Amino acid sequence: MRPSSVILPIFLFGLLACTSNRRHPQRISAPTLEKGESYFNKNNDSAFYYFNLVATTATDSLEIAMAYTYMGIIQAYEGDQYGGQESLLKSLAYLNEHKKKDQECLCSNYHELGNICLDLKNYEAAIDYYRKALKYIDETGDETIALNGIALTYQKKGDYDQAIDIYKSLLAKSKDRKREYARVLSNYAKTKWLKDSTYPAGPELQRALQIRRDSNDIRGLNASYAHLSDYYSLSAPDSALYYAGKRYDVAREMNSPDDEVEALSKLITLSPANLLKPYFVRYQYLTDSIQTAKNAAKNQFALIRYEAAKNKADNLQLQKDNAQRKTQLALTILFFTIAGFVLVIRYRRRRQQIEFASRQAIQEHQLKTSQKVHDVVANGLYRIMTDLEYKPALDKEVLIDKIEELYERSRDISYEPSTTSTVPFHDKIEDLLESFASERIKVLIFGNSAALWDRVNAQTQHEVEHVLQELMVNMKKHSQASSVLIKFECQNDQFQIHYTDDGIGISPQVTYGNGWRNTENRIKKIGGKYTFEHPERGLKIHISFPIA
Repeated sequence: MRPSSVILPIFLFGLLACTSNRRHPQRISAPTLEKGESYFNKNNDSAFYYFNLVATTATDSLEIAMAYTYMGIIQAYEGDQYGGQESLLKSLAYLNEHKKKDQECLCSNYHELGNICLDLKNYEAAIDYYRKALKYIDETGDETIALNGIALTYQKKGDYDQAIDIYKSLLAKSKDRKREYARVLSNYAKTKWLKDSTYPAGPELQRALQIRRDSNDIRGLNASYAHLSDYYSLSAPDSALYYAGKRYDVAREMNSPDDEVEALSKLITLSPANLLKPYFVRYQYLTDSIQTAKNAAKNQFALIRYEAAKNKADNLQLQKDNAQRKTQLALTILFFTIAGFVLVIRYRRRRQQIEFASRQAIQEHQLKTSQKVHDVVANGLYRIMTDLEYKPALDKEVLIDKIEELYERSRDISYEPSTTSTVPFHDKIEDLLESFASERIKVLIFGNSAALWDRVNAQTQHEVEHVLQELMVNMKKHSQASSVLIKFECQNDQFQIHYTDDGIGISPQVTYGNGWRNTENRIKKIGGKYTFEHPERGLKIHISFPIA
């Protein structure tokens, strides 16, 4: 939001100390405006782009006015005087002289319009704008700067008496401010000399120069050297040439092409013929470069405004197209919502029919499975028991082969949980895991406690038991491991099983058979998930599932 009041301090915008100063608005809380301010006087093309964006998109009148003020200052500084004048006049249209918060921006606009009119030699208009700026100035220092602009305009106009009267009043007011006093004194002395060529302005000009040297006022030195060079041009050409050279050095130090051109012009006028060539070459190069830069700036600012206007038009068209698309989308959503409602009703009815059919199919399947268990497992075990009982010398390898065959046939039989066992589940798990231990294989178990398994329901316990059995069977058959570690823990309502062995491991690209696919289905059935790790040796499997 815009603050209730805005302070617009005086800002020296890189002009000669003998000319009027420029003012620019202080920052207010507006992100795009602040973005432009961050580039101001550093990268004026980018600054102009963001200020133009504020001017064409913002809704706050003061923000828009400040953006146009910044744009006008940039255009005038880059040599586009008429473009700057246009932007500043646009800024005035958004300001109300009766609003206190607008008055500082009004002051900046009028002061800058005075500067532009002074540069364009429209002296009457310049004086009028400077006097309008004075109406909104409260501080003495700011008033001095505005009055200096008026006095300078009178000087340029040739109305020396008016200028001298103002400079006399300013000298009395600025004695305690050394830089300001030096500026007024130098301008006063030059104006007196312009009025009367016999006036001894040298001591006053030298005094102003010394003050500026003592205070390290680079821009002030530039002005003093210019005044002194002008003053001594007829009476002491050598001194005039000396000060012209000093001004040339300061202009280069300030990196000010305009000041450097003025200094070169003076050097060309005063220098001996044998020293003119390098000055003339530099002068011609700079004047061409400055004019090219000014033309480029004008074109660039016009291009930025054109692109902004084009983007605005494109955005309006895009908004219109978006509105049409939204209407079409709303109608489409309404159609699909109604269609979806109808489909949901039909789907629910169909699902009920399928569920009923599925329950019947499951019951039939359970009966078939029970029959298979009886035929395959019970009968198979019975035959093996008979062989053990009635064959006094049963070959061990034959017995292993029969058991292996029975095991392979039983793996394909669907299993339904039996009635609840009286053996505590943690003991059952311990017996299961330790049954795979041998002289060659060490099985280590951690965290297998009754309290931990009490949090797991019977159905989940049943599925976990078979998952663990499959892991251990695969270990025994394929891993060649000598040590197996199984750890149980609970974290954040998730039951964790960590399996680790030091066997040969398995390839990440391995294709899993029915055994692991059945195990995977069991894990998914209890809402769990698993991950494999493949260290340099062995295998790690992490299984987790939520505790209901």
